[in-house]
Amino acid sequence: MTNMAEDLKATQLKDTAPFPNGASSAEDRRRNERKRSPREQKKRTANLIIYGVLVVLVVALMVPFIWMLSSSLKENNQVLTVPIQWIPSEFVWSNYTDIWTRIPMMGYLQNSLYLAVIITCLQVLTGSLAAYGFSKVRFPGRDVLFLAYIGTIAVPWQAYMVPQYIMMQQLGLTNSFNALILLQAFGAFGVFLMRQYYMTIPDELCEAARIDGLSEYGIWARVILPLSKPALASLALLTFVNTWNDYMGPFIYLTSNRLWTVQLGLRSFVGQFDAEYAMIMTGSVISVIPILIIFLIGQRYFIQGIATSGMKG
Repeated sequence: MTNMAEDLKATQLKDTAPFPNGASSAEDRRRNERKRSPREQKKRTANLIIYGVLVVLVVALMVPFIWMLSSSLKENNQVLTVPIQWIPSEFVWSNYTDIWTRIPMMGYLQNSLYLAVIITCLQVLTGSLAAYGFSKVRFPGRDVLFLAYIGTIAVPWQAYMVPQYIMMQQLGLTNSFNALILLQAFGAFGVFLMRQYYMTIPDELCEAARIDGLSEYGIWARVILPLSKPALASLALLTFVNTWNDYMGPFIYLTSNRLWTVQLGLRSFVGQFDAEYAMIMTGSVISVIPILIIFLIGQRYFIQGIATSGMKG
């Protein structure tokens, strides 16, 4: 009887004992979650505000393109109506067929493509070579020379536009693509962008290649370039877009209609007293398509190259 009473008492004491460790830890976890919930709610609210601001900015940036696309499907007298008619009452699809007969659009596109491809290839070649010298080759005055070269970015093009034209005229290169190619094949911005990326590549790789007997050109071609695809893609995309959209350069150096780029060709719809805005918008939409395709193809490398080029200076 005594043993049975002791067992019953022990069972009662066990039932009234505190919760086991598992239950206690579960309560602590729930308590910590309640404490963290206001902080997480504030974080979610902040993220929603940021996303909302980004959406508004994206919409604001897309408004000009949407208006251009809408205007390309209107009659000429409906483009500048107030208030803006975002959806045309009647879609004028014939604009996209008439423009090819109104002006030599195909020739203008070919000229723009030729200049953009040639200048982009030369910019990538010269920029990557110069950047390799400024980042991986040690020579007296390297940093001073680099700062002086990069300092030319701060000089506005209008300051040396006339001397450049005089030089090209004396060389007999005006009214030809050679003037534009020669002037734009070398760019300080491309050297800066590539150098910043090369600075993130360890110097030990170049030292090991020199020990193995590779020349500086071999190191650049076989070691550095394969590691620089994002930066090369970024430079190529930026150069292509700038060359394709360039207006003043071709306007100054190209006088023959057969050499005009698409940006100059659209001037054909601007008369002395009036302008055919619907056709201008149609040509603008057509001229944007190649850039859009190239950007969509290389956007991954472009974003990666821009993000990593500023990691180390």
